[in-house]
Amino acid sequence: MIPVYNSEGSLEKLLAGLSQTLPEQGAEFEVILVNDGSRDRSWELITELVQVYPWASGINLMRNCGQHNALLCGIRSVKYDTTITMDDDLQHPTQEIPKLLAKLSEGYDVVYGTPLQQQHGLLRNAASWVTKLALQGTMGADTARHISAFRAFRTRLRDAFSHYQNPYVSVDVLLTWGTTSFSTVMVRHDPRLSGETNYTFRKLVVHALNMITGFSVLPLRFASLLGFSFALFGLLVLIYVIGRYLIQGESVPGFPFLASIIAVFSGVQLFALGIIGEYLARMHFRLMDRPSYVIREKTSE
Repeated sequence: MIPVYNSEGSLEKLLAGLSQTLPEQGAEFEVILVNDGSRDRSWELITELVQVYPWASGINLMRNCGQHNALLCGIRSVKYDTTITMDDDLQHPTQEIPKLLAKLSEGYDVVYGTPLQQQHGLLRNAASWVTKLALQGTMGADTARHISAFRAFRTRLRDAFSHYQNPYVSVDVLLTWGTTSFSTVMVRHDPRLSGETNYTFRKLVVHALNMITGFSVLPLRFASLLGFSFALFGLLVLIYVIGRYLIQGESVPGFPFLASIIAVFSGVQLFALGIIGEYLARMHFRLMDRPSYVIREKTSE
C-alpha cells in the first residue's frame, strides 16, 4: 500500500523493485497506489503502470487529503491478510520487505521498519523526534519511538477502525485500537533520489499537534495541572503577603510585582482556554462529518 504524491520520477523504479521482491514472498499479492492529489503526472503514470503490472491497482483521490488519509483509503481496499505500507520516494528499499514479514511471522500484529540511519536534515530529524514523542504519549507504547512509514501489520486490524470518519487521521494511533502487539526491525534507509520531501518541519509539527489533541486528553490534563500549580503559587503569594503584613506591619511594595502576578495568571488562563478551544474545534469538525478522503476514480482491476 503506497500513498503517492508528486512522485512521477520514482514510481517506475519502485514498481520494478517490487516486481522482483514480492513474488518471492508469496504466490498472491497486490500493490495499491493511492494518488493523493498529485500535481504532476503521477496518476497518468499509475494508469500506465497498472497495465504493465497486473497485480497493481490505483486509486485517485479528489484532492490532497494527507498521507495518513491516503493510507486509510488504501488499507480499506486491501484484499489479503497482511498489509505493508511504504513511501513512494524509494527511501524504503523493497529488499527490506522480507525482514518485516519475518518479524511479523513471530506472532506480532504490527512491525515497523526502523531506519539504521535517518537520511534527513537536522530540522526534519528534530521534527520527527517530536512527532514520535507525541505519538508515544498517544499510543502508550514504547514502540512509538521507533515508528516509521515502513510498516507491516495484519489486515484484520482495520476492523477496529472500520467506522472511523474524521479528517484527522493517524494510522499508527488507529492500529493501537486493535492491538498492543508491536515490534520493530532495523532496515536500510536510502537517500531520496529525486524531488524534495513533502513532510516539512511545519507539517510534522502540525501532525504532532493533531495527534495529541485529536487522540488523547493529555493537553487537557496538562492544562489542569498547570492551573492547579499556579493556583498553589497564588496561595503561597497570598500567605507571604499576609505573613509580611502581620509580622512587619507593612504590605509588599511595588506595582511591578502586582502587575507581574496578574500577567502570569492571565497568561495561564489564556493558555488553558486555547487548549480547550483546540478540542472544541476537533468536536466541531467531527460534527460536520467531514470525510477522511473522497475517491475520484479507480483503475480497472
